[in-house]
Amino acid sequence: MKADRGPDYDAYAGDLFGEIMLADAPAPAARRPLARFVPGFAICAIAGAAAAWFSDQYGVPIILAGLLLGLALNFVAGDSRTHEGLDFASRHGLRIGIVLLGFQVTVMQIGAMGVVPFAGLALVMFAAVVAAMLAARVTAQGPSVGLLAGGSTAICGASAALALYGVIGRQRVDQAQFTLTLVILAAASAIALITYPALAALLDLNEAQAGFLVGASIHDVAQAIGAGFAISDPAGAQATVVKLTRVALLAPLVALAALSIGRLHPVSAPTGTARVPLLPGFILAFLALVGVNSLFAMPPEVAEGALVASKALLLLAVTATAIRTRTDLLLELGWRSVMPVLAATVASLVVALAFAKWVI
Repeated sequence: MKADRGPDYDAYAGDLFGEIMLADAPAPAARRPLARFVPGFAICAIAGAAAAWFSDQYGVPIILAGLLLGLALNFVAGDSRTHEGLDFASRHGLRIGIVLLGFQVTVMQIGAMGVVPFAGLALVMFAAVVAAMLAARVTAQGPSVGLLAGGSTAICGASAALALYGVIGRQRVDQAQFTLTLVILAAASAIALITYPALAALLDLNEAQAGFLVGASIHDVAQAIGAGFAISDPAGAQATVVKLTRVALLAPLVALAALSIGRLHPVSAPTGTARVPLLPGFILAFLALVGVNSLFAMPPEVAEGALVASKALLLLAVTATAIRTRTDLLLELGWRSVMPVLAATVASLVVALAFAKWVI
């Protein structure tokens, strides 16, 4: 018979998605060696390094390369010794990588954008979310799939997808669907990098219009900025401001997702589960770094180093997620599963192009 432990003895444990669950406190366990993380983390790091090499040598988007290599190495997840290292890379790589993005954004950058472009950016983001939600509904998928696809497209691709998935939870979107969303996001961003600058030239957009178009509609940060500078330096500067403003809006989007997901897609929670916080801790830390970066002039080396570290950690998180994904489930998803991301991408392009052409 279990002894009465008193009301203050209950312990709390957090799952992958930051939910706090009430549980009976186990007996003190022996300290486990850190070596248990090595097999999975080492495999993930090697795959990430290979993805970086492919990206550097052949121009493949680094996130897409990490996803594909991770899926190719899916068989290693059959060995339970890799699980803790892979879980560590996916969970903590995601959170620290997003936090470090705070060094790339300041409040002054957002203010310098101006009211009219900011209104256009908000309209583009709204169109992406609405289009993805409608596509998910038409293809008989849950609203959580639409929210994940639309929010990821509206903000910054894989980084936003990882943050939103932490709020939405795998009870609503399974791992295979999430991985497929990452793959389609990376592919769409790569196609946009090649085609959007050519489209801007074809339509004879000026530098401000072209910079807004690529900054507001290309998912990945590096590819959005790269597409802008491929047009011209002034277009690149405009694309940078617009894109970093989208990154800064990650926190409000995650907050709205956390606030609405329970009503949009209710699921039964385990007994004793506490309410999910409005903003996960890593998003609060991201906002704190944005504030610090706005108040104090950081040396350029700090921002550059933080960006490199953020990319590396997010690459590890994406690669680890792909390795842990069951490819048999991925193959069963079918064409309907890609429609929310495609709908959000098309909506972003159409609205951004219309706003750039006739308003800016």
